[in-house]
Amino acid sequence: QVQLVESGGGLVQPGGSLTLSCAASGFNFGISFMAWYRQAPGKERELIAGISSGGITNYADSVKGRFTISRINAKNTAYLQINNLEPEDTAVYYCKSRYLSRDYWGQGTQVTVSS
Repeated sequence: QVQLVESGGGLVQPGGSLTLSCAASGFNFGISFMAWYRQAPGKERELIAGISSGGITNYADSVKGRFTISRINAKNTAYLQINNLEPEDTAVYYCKSRYLSRDYWGQGTQVTVSS
């Protein structure tokens, strides 16, 4: 019954910002590791940010300083705040949970950066 539902993607102008959300259910969110990935057409899926159950974060160099991952355990939700968007950020963004050594994926949400 594990489910990850992503939302918040859309069309954004260069320099703009948005926040992606990942609503989780069916497992103990509070002891899971959460991560965001992205995949552009023709490219491999890329790990861009992760956050431990205790709030320790890590980021890919390509997004460090512009992206912020967070979680609110009481809401069973993870977030990705994206600032100063660039056309190169255009991709499908995926939420992933690792719980008891098993990985679960959301359906993805499209982010398109264009003027």
